[in-house]
Amino acid sequence: MSMTMMATTMRSTTMLDDFFSRALIAGIGLALTTGPLGCLIVWRRMAYFGDTMAHSALLGVALGFLFEINLTVGVFIVAVLASLSLLALQKRGSLSTDSLLGILSHATLALGLVTIAFMSWVRIDLMGFLFGDILSVSRLDIALIWGGGALVLAVLALYWRALLAATVNEELAEAEGLSPDRSRLVFMLMMALVIAIAMKLVGVLLITALMIIPAATARRFAATPEQMAVIGALLGAVAVIGGLFGSLEFDTPSGPSIVVAALVLFLFSLLPLARSRQTERPLS
Repeated sequence: MSMTMMATTMRSTTMLDDFFSRALIAGIGLALTTGPLGCLIVWRRMAYFGDTMAHSALLGVALGFLFEINLTVGVFIVAVLASLSLLALQKRGSLSTDSLLGILSHATLALGLVTIAFMSWVRIDLMGFLFGDILSVSRLDIALIWGGGALVLAVLALYWRALLAATVNEELAEAEGLSPDRSRLVFMLMMALVIAIAMKLVGVLLITALMIIPAATARRFAATPEQMAVIGALLGAVAVIGGLFGSLEFDTPSGPSIVVAALVLFLFSLLPLARSRQTERPLS
């Protein structure tokens, strides 16, 4: 191995040994995934659904400790079950979707807290799970975030046309053979996976904010859905970088600081000096 390659390897190892650098790498990887996914949430007006799935993550954490399984796996399973429960209850048509989401959101959050309270033999950092602890990510977490994110983006790219068509008109999408029900299920599974891998970084209560705010900001600068997805991902990465450096400078919580940075970008996009919307607007 040449001296140049050895020096590059040593620098990379040193970077991964630094907790702040690991947080930056993990946060940027997450933002690149939540950007396109958040755009679909905004287009489909599913912000409350995102909150419901995020709140169910705490029940996944509790069950993970109870049954001694990986917490990410536990959160993913519970989020998927919450999604399937919503689909089943929607088909019955007894209650409106927003009422069902309200029931599932608060019920799963409360069940998670009650389950944790019964496990007196386990010490759980609730603040860490609620608001995240991105500064404690490990190399394994980074691999999980980037690997899971790559999987989510690949699946979204595969189903992108079907998801867009179903967002505009489900009947038209079905007539074109794009199977909106299947694309909806895939979309929910991808949301469950992102929430599972994002929980440690920004916490249960802030996951949806990181999905929605950069996507909502990107609407101001994008002319097509694809542009909005890319800009949303980039704005999310900028929010992560700004939030982490702000947290380092002002000694504030890292997860909330990232969301505040995303909010600042959104408020900036509303200023008259910011670029106005294109004539050809993305889906809204």
